[in-house]
Amino acid sequence: MNVPDSGAKGTQRVPGSPPEAALQLDRGTAAPPVLSAKNISKQFGHVTALSDVSLSVAPGEVVALMGDNGAGKSTLVKILSGVHPPDQGELQVRGRAVHFSSPSDARAAGIETVYQDLALADDLSAPANLFLGREHRRKGLLGRLGVLDAKRMHNEAQEHIASLGARVPDYRAAVRMFSGGQRQSVAIARASIWARELIIMDEPTAALGLVQTEQVAQLIKRTRDQGIAVLVISHSVPFVCDVADRIVVLRLGTTAATLSPAEATHESIVAAITGAAVTNATTGSAR
Repeated sequence: MNVPDSGAKGTQRVPGSPPEAALQLDRGTAAPPVLSAKNISKQFGHVTALSDVSLSVAPGEVVALMGDNGAGKSTLVKILSGVHPPDQGELQVRGRAVHFSSPSDARAAGIETVYQDLALADDLSAPANLFLGREHRRKGLLGRLGVLDAKRMHNEAQEHIASLGARVPDYRAAVRMFSGGQRQSVAIARASIWARELIIMDEPTAALGLVQTEQVAQLIKRTRDQGIAVLVISHSVPFVCDVADRIVVLRLGTTAATLSPAEATHESIVAAITGAAVTNATTGSAR
């Protein structure tokens, strides 16, 4: 695996540190995208899932990936998160080529993914889920013997979840007791505490009510404000227009449009998704 170092300008944050401790990106400089996918193609047998798709996400930017079922969104996300290698094309992190052979490679490059099923350990607490597989150990001999520092993980989890404006009813309770929105908050907090570059969120509001959807939107905005880029996959046009700085639409495995949420209309977004009209990539207006 070829993974760039993390010395590029951007948010450098120690897991568990409050947001004010982050070194914010100097927006006056032309920093390279945290992640670029260039001319990505992928086939499964005789089926072409992606054909010459390009996508980039800048530091502190929220990009929404939209498209109908079968548009290629899931395949692209799996390539970006290290599940599948592309057949053609190149991935870059901070302008340097990378080759992911597994999700562990993507995580090592600073990319975390929140899948639709959340992948939480239901019988563990919120702090245990945040540090699952990356637990803090006690100092000295006890740590060398494998004894975990539960107090440190509990305190850091509380600080980090509070910094995102999220609410957890009981930090000692198993997450299976939480509501859908609370479970989503834990999954997003787990990703953001470890992500150095990018968080990918796959349908984060699926099966959530209006209040919980708004909570997730606020979590995404707070994550962006901490300097972490976000790529969110969603079918909800109102949600995407609320959180995204840019919308990329896939259709039949190709890039159909790149839209500005501030200028695009609901109709023009749906038209790009369905192919009902040719969409101007700058203004988002149908023509």
